[in-house]
Order: sequence, then structure tokens, then C-alpha cells
Amino acid sequence: MNPVAKLLIIGGAVLIVIGLLWQVGGRFLPLGRLPGDIVVEKENVKFYFPVVTCIVISIVLSLGMYLFRLFK
Repeated sequence: MNPVAKLLIIGGAVLIVIGLLWQVGGRFLPLGRLPGDIVVEKENVKFYFPVVTCIVISIVLSLGMYLFRLFK
């Protein structure tokens, strides 16, 4: 199989799993509504920037990649 096709299939499967976990885990873990996330609501506009959520996700992904490289 073509390596690019294999990479796309694996990437798609990973995104599906992450999406499912986000749906199920969203009830228990309030990612996107953490203290420190910026929300500005006006009459017809809602601006939302999840600063703290981005930092938490970055730390978790960095730790995961570190552990992956450590045990590879």
C-alpha cells in the first residue's frame, strides 16, 4: 500500500477516535470551558478563544509524544 494512503487512513482513524472521546468525555471534562478561556459576547457576535484549553491540550500532547519516543 502507498505510504501516503496508509498515513491518511491512520490519521483519519485517529481523528475519529479523538472525536468520539471528545463527545463522551465532554460531559465529564469541561475542555473549552476552563477558567482563563476568553469569551466576549456582544449583541450579534460571540468571540471565543480557549487559551487555557489550548495550553492543557498542548501539555498532554507533548507528554504523550515524549512517552511515545521514550518507549519506542
